[in-house]
Amino acid sequence: MTIDLSPWLPVVPQVVVDRIAAARHVLAVGHENPDADTLGASLAVGQLVEAHGGRATYVCNDRPPALYRFMPGIERFRTDPVPEDAYDLLVISDCGTLDRVGDVGRRHAALFAELPRVVIDHHVSNDEAAGPWDWIDGAAAATCEMVTLLAARLGTPLSLGDGALATALMAGIVMDTATFAHPNATPRTLVVAAALVAAGAPLAEISRLLYRSKADAQLRLYGRVLERLQTADEGRVIWSTLNDADLATTGAEAAHGEGIIDLLSQADRAEVAILFKVQGPVVRISVRTRPGGVDATVLTGLFGGGGHARAAGATLETPLAEAQAAVLKEARRLAAAVRR
Repeated sequence: MTIDLSPWLPVVPQVVVDRIAAARHVLAVGHENPDADTLGASLAVGQLVEAHGGRATYVCNDRPPALYRFMPGIERFRTDPVPEDAYDLLVISDCGTLDRVGDVGRRHAALFAELPRVVIDHHVSNDEAAGPWDWIDGAAAATCEMVTLLAARLGTPLSLGDGALATALMAGIVMDTATFAHPNATPRTLVVAAALVAAGAPLAEISRLLYRSKADAQLRLYGRVLERLQTADEGRVIWSTLNDADLATTGAEAAHGEGIIDLLSQADRAEVAILFKVQGPVVRISVRTRPGGVDATVLTGLFGGGGHARAAGATLETPLAEAQAAVLKEARRLAAAVRR
């Protein structure tokens, strides 16, 4: 079965199609602390370049967590470009800001600056990617949704690599929609997902691995964080904290904390759910909000962050107590303005 994606292909800029098709050696870069969407999009971009006779080097500031070992080609990710290689295109995937690539962007600032660049991203708050070949689509549920359409525009079979391409792309969509449960899953998202299933993506297995299979250490981590759960204003704002000591005590990895914010957001009265993640000298916040209420990008934008209306994040370079006081003050103000 072949799913017709042609009604949605005009959204892919021709300049992006031409750049990817012409690339001979792409440097495909994802964001720090990688998730399935940035990894899947980067892997897919590299596979598209290779399908057109080029080469690909995959770079991420942090090693992909073991959670994503099912993604074909994941072992090819490096933490730095190959020094002696000559690249002719830089593709940055799923980075709401250019700083999101992490320290690798600073370590190789000259290389990143001199290469022609394509940014492919679905964060509606992304106002930094304004290059002639950058493509931002805030209507996409995941960057992998965008890259699926790019593959179709290039005429590359989604079944490429015995399903490797489809698997990488489906992983990102499943992750960023929480298995199609978030309101960002649109009719286009579902048609794209159907096309990937038809091309060999094992949807049920990917969903199980990402959302319904957890190591003992991860469950212990969830318990510690949920035990700290706090609420304000009759439950309209809910939050908790995750710190490095929690990881050490439970034996969990940083990636094991990814689903906690989604659990917090299930609180039936919460307009705003926040997870404060203490990582060394900084505090990262993950925010979820209810449809028809607070725009998460408004809250995180006050602290230099961004993302989507229902899911966003930011980084604060302040102690936890100060970060919580500032963020919770604004969260309570915004939640109080919601009328249902």
